Amino acid sequence: MTDVGAAFSRRRRPDDSADDVRVTYESLPHGRTLIMGVLNVTTDSFSDGGRWLRAEAAIAHGLELAAAGADIIDVGGESTRPGARRIAVAEEQSRVVPVIQELARRGLAVSVDTMNASTAEAAIGAGAVLVNDVSGGLSDAQMAETIIRLDAPFIVSHWRGPSDTMNSRATYGNVVAEAGAELEYRVAELVVRGMNPDRMLVDPGLGFSKNSAHNWAILGHLDRFTRIGLPVIVGASRKRFLGELVAEGAPMEDRDFVSAVTAALAAQHGAWAVRVHDVETTKAALAVAGKWKEGAR
Repeated sequence: MTDVGAAFSRRRRPDDSADDVRVTYESLPHGRTLIMGVLNVTTDSFSDGGRWLRAEAAIAHGLELAAAGADIIDVGGESTRPGARRIAVAEEQSRVVPVIQELARRGLAVSVDTMNASTAEAAIGAGAVLVNDVSGGLSDAQMAETIIRLDAPFIVSHWRGPSDTMNSRATYGNVVAEAGAELEYRVAELVVRGMNPDRMLVDPGLGFSKNSAHNWAILGHLDRFTRIGLPVIVGASRKRFLGELVAEGAPMEDRDFVSAVTAALAAQHGAWAVRVHDVETTKAALAVAGKWKEGAR
């Protein structure tokens, strides 16, 4: 693609079903923090479980996220909230693959949020340009081998254990030093096994085996994670530690403003992308951060 901006504009027409413009990881925009729009095709995600479970509804919402300014649509079929139970791989794939296939056919950049190697492979085959594994390839022993064989772009997250036990693992002497070192070690381990470092990204895993104080410490020291030398994804949107800043019992949407502020600050501190539910508000916040950076220059 010679003109990324034009291609993104073209693929965001929801009525243009015949475009079939395929995007690659390399063709994603450069020079600014990207927006990953969350698309949960689940029954039990903490924010919007069940809302986009039907394929038609999920596809429509993916197109809405792109029209609002999302650079990547992150499609997940299995909740990873604290306490969430695993679902059958076949069920996960039946939820996400048709959605990914159609959104990719429309020319959207799509990532798959999965801990299952076979789902990652099916998603790449359907047109996904990124695999987002919150376990960093630790949940499925075949994930690393699959990613290496496909040479697929891969987001490596900091992870200490599955959803049903992760809260009990939130024990650190210094969360920034320990989570940073553990993530760096995992990246090195994957590179030694043969994964292409030019197609790897990292995520500090906010909320995964971390309490509120841990999350804020990581955000306050995001440079520890950018120093790893790979693009950094920050996924803070609507999480519990941000919910503590709004009125108790407020709807999830009331967390969007503080989520957008967090995204803008993450951008200021080097985030390659932010993973969010409310794309429109985030886009405005990132525009402010971008102009601020321009002013500083």
